[in-house]
Amino acid sequence: MQSDDVIWSVINSQFCSYKVKTATQNFCRNEYNVTGFCSRQSCPLANSRYATVREKEGVLYLYVKTIERAHTPAKMWEKIRLSENYSKALEQIDKELIYWPNFIIHKCKQRVTKITQYLIKMRRMKLRQEPKLVGVKKKLERREATRERKALSAAHLERSIEKELIERLKSKAYGDAPLNVNESVWKAILDREKGEKEREVVDEELSMVDDETEGEEEEFEEEMEGEFVSDLSGEEDEDLSDLEDAVVCFHSFFFPLCTDKLQDDGSGDDSEDESENSSEEEDTRPKTLLGKRKAKPPAKAPPRKKVEKARGPKVSVEYEQELESVPISRSELANW
Repeated sequence: MQSDDVIWSVINSQFCSYKVKTATQNFCRNEYNVTGFCSRQSCPLANSRYATVREKEGVLYLYVKTIERAHTPAKMWEKIRLSENYSKALEQIDKELIYWPNFIIHKCKQRVTKITQYLIKMRRMKLRQEPKLVGVKKKLERREATRERKALSAAHLERSIEKELIERLKSKAYGDAPLNVNESVWKAILDREKGEKEREVVDEELSMVDDETEGEEEEFEEEMEGEFVSDLSGEEDEDLSDLEDAVVCFHSFFFPLCTDKLQDDGSGDDSEDESENSSEEEDTRPKTLLGKRKAKPPAKAPPRKKVEKARGPKVSVEYEQELESVPISRSELANW
């Protein structure tokens, strides 16, 4: 059994989820409250007999609380539709709440008048042609603007339009003198195209000049590297060789011992030259290591160009050695 006094003592002194406290007065946020104040008479929870008026989609309804259905809160309120006519709606309230307290009847009628007034105002505002206020989403607009800018830059619309217009002008699609077009625009486009072609031609010429200068520099370097030749002619070389042969014959005839020594020295020098050449060839051969893998040859530095100095003709110098005079016998003199 529901006790209104017990419920109000708990709500008033302890806690209520619908109560809103202020410095002047306490308010109630319950949707079934008639007045909107938190008081003993207007509390929908602490009164067994209670009624209110609500509006849904422009239609008024009278809600009456039946305490017999308190065990089922979803079906505890009886909904009665009120007439759109204001006077008939007040008559319905008097008929439905005939034996109810005057406070609830009066507050329900006040609520009906208030709701009908703002419904009439809403209908009038709809008939007026006023600008519709729409919320502006700055972040979304900024994002769309950046996307449009990127799409335009990627499409290169201006360049493509210029190319299309130039092709049409060349093909004389608009005739000799196109209509509704300023001549300065066409001239500017054509001048720009000519300038681009001239730049391409200049670039090609510069590349050709660079190639020619590189070839000339290489030829000049090869000429500067040239060979070094001796100052003596072929006839002079033959005369020197004849003189050398005559000197050798003279020594062999008068000094046979000296010629043998000279031949021995020459053969020794030749053997030494051959041994040096053979040792150099052995050093130049790549060294191999024992095992499966071969050692990589050491990285050689690029050979430097040796500048040969100008050399004169080769001159062989011979030294005469004076030997002790040996007395010649008579037999040798006879055979002379």
